[in-house]
Amino acid sequence: MTERLDTTNPVEALAALIRCPSVTPDEGGALATLEAMLEPLGFAVERVTFREPGTPDVENLYARLGTASPHIMFAGHTDVVPVGDARSWTHGPFDAAIVNGEMVGRGAVDMKGGIACFVAACARNVARHGAPSGSISFLITGDEEGPSINGTAKLLEWAAGKGERWDGCVVGEPTNPAALGDMIKIGRRGSLSATLVVNGVQGHVAYPHLADNPVHSILSLCQALLAPAFDEGTDNFPPTNLEVTSIDVGNAATNVIPARATAAFNVRFNDVWEAETLQTEIHNRLDRAAEDLRAGSSASPVDFEVQWRERPSHVFLTRDENLIATMQDAVTAVTGSKAALSTTGGTSDARFIKDYCPVVEFGLVGKTMHMVDERVALADLETLTTIYSDFLDRWFGG
Repeated sequence: MTERLDTTNPVEALAALIRCPSVTPDEGGALATLEAMLEPLGFAVERVTFREPGTPDVENLYARLGTASPHIMFAGHTDVVPVGDARSWTHGPFDAAIVNGEMVGRGAVDMKGGIACFVAACARNVARHGAPSGSISFLITGDEEGPSINGTAKLLEWAAGKGERWDGCVVGEPTNPAALGDMIKIGRRGSLSATLVVNGVQGHVAYPHLADNPVHSILSLCQALLAPAFDEGTDNFPPTNLEVTSIDVGNAATNVIPARATAAFNVRFNDVWEAETLQTEIHNRLDRAAEDLRAGSSASPVDFEVQWRERPSHVFLTRDENLIATMQDAVTAVTGSKAALSTTGGTSDARFIKDYCPVVEFGLVGKTMHMVDERVALADLETLTTIYSDFLDRWFGG
């Protein structure tokens, strides 16, 4: 099927990708399908599998067209989140059904749609101009929706080790909240996760003086994490925000004071902080709250610890005016809108790419990502392809 595919048509390209059940970390045929699209355009394609003990093996793809600079990278992922209850879908999640001008399928917007549009844009530009005056590469992982260990971070290191250098990158994540042309992401907040553990003394609820209830302590400690505010935000980022996502004691008995309580939390932080300085602030808040809790009391100090998750995501802001202006001008030329430059939302693989080259994110409308009946308007696929094509013309000075 992929041999007869019209790669200049993003609808055909996306349908072929959606029909590959590439639920993370399974390749599901998606990278093979992408490889079959890119090779006829002249791309040299390499498939690389990375491994690490305790994590699933992950297949990845790197492809390059051209040898000169400037070199633009398109980055993304073909893995998708699970479909949930497939019976809840109005059409099969991997059928790529077209209904009322929309294509329904897992990955339609997050983010096989972005990949299909960039393939179509490259195919159109090659048909019009031949090979680019510089270079285009695809850096595609199968691990963005998973642990993100054997994917983009290792693929970048592998490619850089082979001598690959990039002048800029476009990540095709769905960045637009309502309509194409709304938003370009030029940075991301940092993300830091941890578990707060408070150890107490188990005992009978009727004899609390013989026990030490960790629930009382953990509630006070969590309150210290929530107030006061960490900051008021900056010119480029909203205020730092901490959310307690779980408080648990694992206690099914109503007449037993538990021995241990845990609370999970995540912080999305701006450029006031680095991960290390934020960790210090959190420890200081907890220390003060623990001291205040037992001040003037003969009770033992609050016994607590913070267990940090590995690999925090660091805050970053792209300042490359050429890359930003080129994308913004392309969006305006096609849609008539001046896209807002934003740092909102969660993390993406741009957090790894920013260590190698300037990076912006621009893709489809993300309202249905990860939902049942994830879908994309066919008109949006054509519009995004035209934007990417215009971007390539501008990037290479056409």
